[in-house]
Amino acid sequence: MLGKGRMAALGFQHVLAMYAGAVIVPLLIGGALGFNTEQMTYLVSIDIFMCGIATLLQLTVNRFFGIGLPVVLGCAVQAIAPIILIGQEMGISAIYGSIIASGLFVLLIAPFFSKIVRFFPPVVTGSVVTVIGLTLIPVAINNLAGGVGASDFGSFYNIGLGFGTLLLIILVYRFGRGFTKAIAVLIGLVGGSVAAAILNGINLAPVREASFFHLPQPFYFGTPTFEWPAIVTMILISLVSMVESTGVYFALSDITGRSLKKQDLTRGYRAEGLAIILGGIFNTFPYTGYSQNVGLVQLSGIKTRKVIYVAAAFLLVLGLVPKIGAVTTIIPTSVLGGAMVAMFGMVVAQGIKMLGKVNFTSQENLLIIACSVGVGLGVTVVPDLFQNFPSFIQLFTSNGIVAGSFTAIILNIIFNMLPSRKKDSSEEMELQQVSVTKKRQQ
Repeated sequence: MLGKGRMAALGFQHVLAMYAGAVIVPLLIGGALGFNTEQMTYLVSIDIFMCGIATLLQLTVNRFFGIGLPVVLGCAVQAIAPIILIGQEMGISAIYGSIIASGLFVLLIAPFFSKIVRFFPPVVTGSVVTVIGLTLIPVAINNLAGGVGASDFGSFYNIGLGFGTLLLIILVYRFGRGFTKAIAVLIGLVGGSVAAAILNGINLAPVREASFFHLPQPFYFGTPTFEWPAIVTMILISLVSMVESTGVYFALSDITGRSLKKQDLTRGYRAEGLAIILGGIFNTFPYTGYSQNVGLVQLSGIKTRKVIYVAAAFLLVLGLVPKIGAVTTIIPTSVLGGAMVAMFGMVVAQGIKMLGKVNFTSQENLLIIACSVGVGLGVTVVPDLFQNFPSFIQLFTSNGIVAGSFTAIILNIIFNMLPSRKKDSSEEMELQQVSVTKKRQQ
């Protein structure tokens, strides 16, 4: 039986484990879209608050939603690049319209996702996540240098601060143990900010000006608008997030010794869909199961949902206090950039890890990966490639992530799912077996 003190400590540990990953999403998106200090403070605060709400939706089991596992939901990192692109090309209102629409899509598709998931094997999801990570790396490097348009872009101070933050994260990962290692990014952000304060000072005005308490405000950034290219993009990202969440659900079911049924998964997907819709209404972002908290459940050996309820309560309280959110907005851009290199690099690494489950002896799989990553990066580098094509075509080529995703899905269907292809593959295997048998007989 856990005491109240230990329960609080374990719950806060889960908050710390996911905090850096959660707040970096609004910091990156808000920074890229030119939000002012007040808007950034609101964005970070409401993001933390809604992480608590999203987590509660998963913890609470009823007939409609909630998987009932010790899962923590946070903002999906893979959504950063698409959201920035949507915001820059179609405006902030289109971001939240596409998020609400994608949440509704997740709700509707939840009972059938187990059938659709076969369209997203590791060769597809791994390629998509790899492309997402690679498209984020330039953002990280620009921030490490001080941010695009900064007067001191590329200065020795910014480069030193950025790489110093990255070095600190690496050292904590190398020599840290247990919980310390789990919050390496957070330690790097704190250490880099302290170094910046000592060397050059930090403007604390945003913290002083922020209020002690606020209430969530629906449609803070205005009425959402619904643009088809943005909606298609966010639906694709939501599908990838659902695949990622499925992995989190099964990992936690294995740790807790609870077998999952189809109805459990459906309720889990619905909870995620509701969280995404609420994220759009309150102007935050899409949500997914956080794998770092799965590692913490495994590491601590505490598998009860009560600890996660405590973590959700902490998130709700922190999200209602703008001064806490304002603290994260004063982190220097170069310090964020150093942490981003590690985090976005980990997205690439996660994609490569997912690709590790792929049969690389198959030339078809190699071609799927090559073409999807090539098209995804190509469209990212040359975004005007399809500008003379009809708007319907541009719907699927509006950014590299969508283009790469569709390439991977279509090629996987052609090479791995069509009956004729399967038949050819089986015939090839039979011929190989006959050949091996003849050689042995000789």
